[in-house]
Amino acid sequence: MLRICVQENQGQFGLDVDINAPAGVTAIFGRSGSGKTTLVNAIAGLSRPDAGKIVVGDAVLFDSAARVNLPPPHRRVGYVFQDARLFPHMSVRRNLTYGGDHDAAHVIEILGLEPLLDRRPAGLSGGERQRVALGRALMCDPQILLMDEPLAALDAPRKAEILPYFERLRDETRVPIIYVSHDVSEVARLATTLVVLDEGKVAISGPVGQVLSSPDVVPLLGTRTAGAVIVTRVAGRLLDDDLTELQFSGGRLLMPGQLGEIGQLLRIRIPAQDVILAREAPTGMSALNVLPVTITEIRPGRGPGVAVGLRAGDDQLLARVTRRSAGRMELAVGQQIYAIIKATAVGPEDIGG
Repeated sequence: MLRICVQENQGQFGLDVDINAPAGVTAIFGRSGSGKTTLVNAIAGLSRPDAGKIVVGDAVLFDSAARVNLPPPHRRVGYVFQDARLFPHMSVRRNLTYGGDHDAAHVIEILGLEPLLDRRPAGLSGGERQRVALGRALMCDPQILLMDEPLAALDAPRKAEILPYFERLRDETRVPIIYVSHDVSEVARLATTLVVLDEGKVAISGPVGQVLSSPDVVPLLGTRTAGAVIVTRVAGRLLDDDLTELQFSGGRLLMPGQLGEIGQLLRIRIPAQDVILAREAPTGMSALNVLPVTITEIRPGRGPGVAVGLRAGDDQLLARVTRRSAGRMELAVGQQIYAIIKATAVGPEDIGG
């Protein structure tokens, strides 16, 4: 368990947060200037809050009331920045072990670093450099790992290359991770818990699927990036059509390509703007995915849009329609309708292990 309850004033900006996060990846999301980096620096000990408490497990890193403020070297914090910050004159092997060699064989294996050990940073791709930086942080035997937008400088192919390693790290290590990002697709793939900051305060927090499917989050994420996250199981293949069948509590989804292995669990992010609503089961449509759903919430936005929370089985979905469409359909909480999802609406960046 991670507890962060701090207040810090920086001129006209003030950070005032109270976060309780379970094990796993806690993603910190927010617009530029919302306080993400300020929060991470407070955890690392790079800045001192005016008041509050930071506790990782049983270790108290900061407690203003008890006058505890451990210096950064004593906090056992691993910090991975946007740029890898590797020593250019050292081999990958020496970069990895610069701060320690805790569990070196496992770290090298889990991050796929064996082929890189004798190379220099200049000969690595951006994704490879970030894997080395992550390995170096882990070999310091951290009790918490901080990642401040570690993929922000990478293009889409390099992100696709490194994300599976991050997923494996999440699933196979016990180190709690604070992951700062402004990319909803990254958050949806990696996070266990999501904390959304707005002007230095926690606007909404909770399990990632619950937060991303809430209509309350649409104004904070933006209408084009809001969308729900569901966990599905690979159930079969339609080889002639190059489709994969996914099962979840709300029914079946067909997605393009050959995804995962049979029986494997996959996270799927479904953008709210790509969910179409219908009062009756549609016929004669090209869309392959039609799910019976129940409206759980309707939240008008500041503009012409309306966010509609939906329950599909035990899962939550999110749709965004115009206020005019909601009125013409006479949408109401508790109403049973249909959600239509095009198979091509979910991109490769929205599918993770």
